Order: sequence, then C-alpha cells, then structure tokens
Amino acid sequence: MKTKNRIKATLPKIASLAAMLSLCACGGINERMSRIGVEPPLSKIENPYQQSGYQPVSLPMPPQEVATPAANSLWQPARQTFFKDQRAHKVGDILTVLIDVDDEAELRNRTQRQRTGDETATLPNLLGLESKLGKLLPDAVDPTNLAIAGSESTSIGDGQIRREEEIRLKLAAMIMQVLPNGNFVIQGKQEMRVNYDLRELTLQGVIRPEDILNTNSISYDKIAEARVSYGGRGRLTEVQQPPYGQQLVDILSPI
Repeated sequence: MKTKNRIKATLPKIASLAAMLSLCACGGINERMSRIGVEPPLSKIENPYQQSGYQPVSLPMPPQEVATPAANSLWQPARQTFFKDQRAHKVGDILTVLIDVDDEAELRNRTQRQRTGDETATLPNLLGLESKLGKLLPDAVDPTNLAIAGSESTSIGDGQIRREEEIRLKLAAMIMQVLPNGNFVIQGKQEMRVNYDLRELTLQGVIRPEDILNTNSISYDKIAEARVSYGGRGRLTEVQQPPYGQQLVDILSPI
C-alpha cells in the first residue's frame, strides 16, 4: 500500500515535469523538424537602421574642432594624403578588419583557513544557589567547571583556470555612423554555409579614421567597444549541444 501511495504521489510530479519539458522544447523541436533535409537559410542583407531594436551609438565626445586650411596652400588638414584618399571615410564605405587573436592565460588560486576556539565558564558563587544546582540537575555539579564550549573549523579552496584561444580571420565591415568627433561606428557580418552547417561571424565597434591603414584595413586591437562573435547553426552545432531535456535537468538539479 505504501508503495502504491508513493507511486500515486509521484505521478503528478512526473506529469508536471513532462509538461514543462514539452513547453520548453515544443518550439525548438518544431523548428528543427522543419529543417530536416534542408540547408540552414542565409540571412537577408538588410539595412541595420531598419532592423528592430537598432539604436545609434552615443558616446562622450570632445568639442568639435574646425580645421581651416592655411593661406596659399593646396593642402587640406582633413586629408591624409595629397591626392584623393581611397580609405573609408563616410557612411556606407567598406573596410577590412584583420582579426588575429592569440591569447593564453593561466590563473591558479589556493586558500586555506583554520580556526579553533575554546571557552570555559565557572560559577563558584551565585547568592548561595550554587549548592542547590545538584537538585535541579541529575548528576553532580562542579561550580568551578560549570560550562565548557569548543569549536573548530577548517576550510580549503583550490581553483585553477587555463584558457588558450587562437583566431585568425578577415572580415569586411561597413561604416554605419560617423560620430561628432569623427570616429566611425562599424558593423560587419559574414555567413558561410558548408554542407548542412552555417558559420557566422559578426563584428561591431568604434574606430578612429587615422588608424585605418593605406590598404583600407584595420587591426582588431584598434577597435574600441569591440563586439566579436563567431559561431554557427545547423546539424553539427545541434549535435554538439545536449538535448533540451538534459539542459533543463542540469538547470533544475541541485547537485
């Protein structure tokens, strides 16, 4: 009877968990089923200004300086070369971003803590009541050793982090906005489909015009507020990810 009662009490919990799993995975499963035998679709080229959630970048700007050419001079202070400058300098212009990341870091930390405490309390005289404590307590009472308290705790922590990354890519980005101080807000996106897997590379950031090389390219370490994302979607990415049910169990599991 007890076993049957436990089973009856467990069934509603199992049903609730199954309902949660179905709700969480329903949309994803339907989407994955609709892509069976179909290559991942490429994103359309759209105007970022018209995309939902787009917001122009707003950063602190120094006072704008107006460059005035010298008298009887063909040189313009705003120009970087005597002849026409072929580098990107206005909204819509394209430049090449060189991403070359070779990063390695190692961090190790060890802490150890130990604490020991010992307290003893005596009560030799208490208005003559110390002699009557034996009547209240079952065993003999020693007023000189009435209370003893001790504590001991030990804590040891050991952590280690090691990371190694190497990324070498080239990406064409477009100037999306010219800030009041002349800096450029750039954005680029690249998609490459190989069989049934789609690789995506996106980049956003702020650059200075003088950091653009004569080859109309710029290194990634010259980009402020850089946001670089390299990932993908498709069959290979799905296989590398654990199922939705396992992810939910990992989140809810207390151990």
